Amino acid sequence: MTRFGTPSMALGCDNDGWMDSRDVVVVGGGVIGLGVAWRCAQRGLTVTVVDDRPGRGASHAAAGMIAPVSEVTYGEETLLTLTMESARRWPGFAAELERASSHPIGHLREGSLAVALDADDNRALEALFRFQRSLGLDAERLTGSECRELEPALVPGVRGGVLVRGEQQVDNRATTAALLLACERAEVELVAARADEVRFVGDRVVGVAVGGEPIEAPVTVLAAGAWSGSLPGLPPGVLPPVRPVKGQILRLMSPGGGKDRLLQREVWGRVEGREAYLVPRASGEIVVGGTVEEQGFDTTVTVEGVRAMLTAAFTLVPGIDECELVEATAGLRPATPDNAPVLGPSALDGLVLATGHYRHGFLLLPVTADAVAEVVVSGQVPEEIRAFSIDRFTRAGAPA
Repeated sequence: MTRFGTPSMALGCDNDGWMDSRDVVVVGGGVIGLGVAWRCAQRGLTVTVVDDRPGRGASHAAAGMIAPVSEVTYGEETLLTLTMESARRWPGFAAELERASSHPIGHLREGSLAVALDADDNRALEALFRFQRSLGLDAERLTGSECRELEPALVPGVRGGVLVRGEQQVDNRATTAALLLACERAEVELVAARADEVRFVGDRVVGVAVGGEPIEAPVTVLAAGAWSGSLPGLPPGVLPPVRPVKGQILRLMSPGGGKDRLLQREVWGRVEGREAYLVPRASGEIVVGGTVEEQGFDTTVTVEGVRAMLTAAFTLVPGIDECELVEATAGLRPATPDNAPVLGPSALDGLVLATGHYRHGFLLLPVTADAVAEVVVSGQVPEEIRAFSIDRFTRAGAPA
């Protein structure tokens, strides 16, 4: 078990009998766990984060898109309310994180453009546009020529598009690095090891065991991403219904780097029946994704996955054939039965949940960190996350 950073003075023995403990143990060192830890430390709590590979899971593989309008899905209007609120908080959160860490995170607000390559896809895009507008969302319908005026590198045969101005992105790896620095400066302790099991006193969760050693705290936050549904020691009825969904992703580099960017904004499209996206960075990097595969905890990068993504990217933007293929990787998205996160108190005293963000980990980072820290500090559940309690899966008629 490796520890990084210098922990703040441990709690003394209080009226509940706590001795040599922290205020909070966060299980999971991705952006959600780190964000919660940082916010809790800012509010004066002593915090330990437990993760054997901090910042190296889904957060490392992600594209960093903050695009609630472009990603809106039929039947997920409740989730849209949360994603829109989190997107609203992102500019302030980004500025604060960069100040706290002295580390840029690549926050951009260039917008998103969804395009259609044939008549059928254009009709589907028109239906999506009408749905977006029915929800009061700010989206613009474009012709094919208007799409190419905005993004000249698009294939000439584009039939039409939907533009969402002001949608955001961050560099996922720079953001994760900034959160690690901000946590270190806030005296969050990072234990680079896997949690063996949850520890109990009676029916109350009192921390975790790591390498056989107890790390005790009055509150434990479960933010272990795709592994949240299998944390040892928790009864089956308490475990959140989170499963891994594999996503393969590519990183390309434009020949001129950031001097001559191939794209200016995120581009979405469907190729061979699959959704694909290209996310351009200011550096000239282009992130291409992504597959959606029910393969359990497998993170193998496959020839088929790489072929499908490169085919989609080349079909949408032929100029990518001049780019360098820098990296191919895979991550595990933490999915729930309704594709929405599980946030707030669990059925056990002392255990708080912050997991199940599926494709929206970076998008939902600010609102999750703020709200879960409030639950930890005050015991009160903010209004914006009440619909995302784990209780929704136990109500009559809830999704299995």
